[in-house]
Amino acid sequence: MLLNSELRAQAREQLDGKWGTFVLMTFLMYVISAILQIPGSVGDLLKVLSPENMLASESMSSISVVLSLLALPLGWGLTVSLLRNHREESVDIENLFDGFRRGRYVRVFCALFLVNLFTFLWALLLIIPGIMKAFSYALTPYILLDEPELTAKQAIARSSEIMQGRRWKLFCLYLSFIGWGILSVLTFGIGFLWLLPYMNASFAAFYEDARAEYEAENSIEQ
Repeated sequence: MLLNSELRAQAREQLDGKWGTFVLMTFLMYVISAILQIPGSVGDLLKVLSPENMLASESMSSISVVLSLLALPLGWGLTVSLLRNHREESVDIENLFDGFRRGRYVRVFCALFLVNLFTFLWALLLIIPGIMKAFSYALTPYILLDEPELTAKQAIARSSEIMQGRRWKLFCLYLSFIGWGILSVLTFGIGFLWLLPYMNASFAAFYEDARAEYEAENSIEQ
């Protein structure tokens, strides 16, 4: 497989001249996510101002949780847009909402919900297994795009297959962005508008490389 420095270099090359589009997509995703959290914030305020309205407060918080879950495909739209860009396909702002298109939403939602659920359940046992599973499931969003015939659970299983022996490399790729993450925090989060596309473009490059290696290995075995 390519070195992580090479994957990041590919990401920068593919983002050259297109930063504006992906920064705007990231900004829209943050704004929409923040709007979905408003009911929860109102609920917290009610809890402080009117403790007797606990039921209303809990209801508002629950609404935020449900809305956030229903919006899971929003992040998928950004993730696969950067994969399409890596493949030099045309990408526009509206692609952020690809996960909500008819015939796609239920499958994407179910897959991402199951990924979060399985990761959470594994993390309840021990933190390390939870982290390992998170990396095993990391390619699920891309597989949902490339193999539309697979069900949500099959896409998760395929991700786990491809990630066998490659989880450490992806972990190291994540770690390589820690410095940028710290700088983004120091900019009061503004830097994440550029860091998130950079990271996702690098992960898209990782997927392409891992998938090619996986398919080559399986073709030799057959």
